[in-house]
Amino acid sequence: MRVPFIKMHGLGNDFVVLDARVDDLPELTGDTVRRLADRFTGIGCDQLILLAPSADADFAMRIFNHDGSEVGACGNATRAVAMLHGKEARIATAGGLLLASPTQGGASVDMGVPRFDWGAIPLAYPMDTLSMPVGWDMLENPGAVNVGNPHVIFFADDTDAVPLDRLGPEIENDPLFPERVNVNVATILAPDHIRLRVWERGAGLTLACGTGACATAVHAMRRRLVEPMVTVTLPGGDLQIEWSEGGSIHMTGPATESFRGSFEWADYA
Repeated sequence: MRVPFIKMHGLGNDFVVLDARVDDLPELTGDTVRRLADRFTGIGCDQLILLAPSADADFAMRIFNHDGSEVGACGNATRAVAMLHGKEARIATAGGLLLASPTQGGASVDMGVPRFDWGAIPLAYPMDTLSMPVGWDMLENPGAVNVGNPHVIFFADDTDAVPLDRLGPEIENDPLFPERVNVNVATILAPDHIRLRVWERGAGLTLACGTGACATAVHAMRRRLVEPMVTVTLPGGDLQIEWSEGGSIHMTGPATESFRGSFEWADYA
């Protein structure tokens, strides 16, 4: 069975998109995802995205990390899929319903209302998620936000000075986070500007993480460190994040189609 795919990226965070909205595909397994995502023997990507029909939305989007695990949300992929769809869409995800509209060179996405309760992150036991009394090496007193997937956010004077390649996997897999966690390290550059690096759960260091930018901006806003609209600069580029307390997060940024191709399903099953 020969299957078409679309390779896309949002600020360098790249995806293989499979479209099963019309034609059925075999069930994806973790092994198939890992083989397709392998950058040496597969197509190569941070996440694999599967589009499917939905009774409650224009279509559904399933998101699989490089390691084969399925997750609830991916902001960069949502922008890419919105641009691919070409018009406003309601997208069903495991993390909730997202509203997306294509823009010039990208998309704007209503990412939904963030959750802050410790059980919604989730954490292993009750804790104030605005200032958590925990630390790992130089990273201390983080906050936690769920934006369809779990994030922990640290502030640092210089994000580049943090050995995130070492601390990221340690924090991601800490027993405090029963579903693992995305690790964000941010520096406040100005009241309207944040610099961010992200260790992404199941994918590792990434050039960009849309949900990480949303979670970090919201946490900084809750701590009154920044204004309600900020630019978040990641290694791959900039995202604009807007949020008012009690409301939805709005994210705007670029997305790019890289190329299209096809593969034999049996080679990766």
